[in-house]
Amino acid sequence: MYGDDIHLRLHRIRAERLRSEALRARSSHRPRPLHRPRRLRSRLGWTLVEVGLRLATPRPWPVRYPSPAPPS
Repeated sequence: MYGDDIHLRLHRIRAERLRSEALRARSSHRPRPLHRPRRLRSRLGWTLVEVGLRLATPRPWPVRYPSPAPPS
């Protein structure tokens, strides 16, 4: 179709701009050290996953055995 090459060129220009913006942001951002809150957040996240899986798993119904016949 007409204009496909223009669309691709605009896409490449936008991708280059986003990459350069990401590179600038990455270089200006100082890396934060791995410390306790990150471990706590990770543990909390896995606990929430475990709770969600328990809620999503159907419970087996309790098996009811027939009561013994009364003596005659």
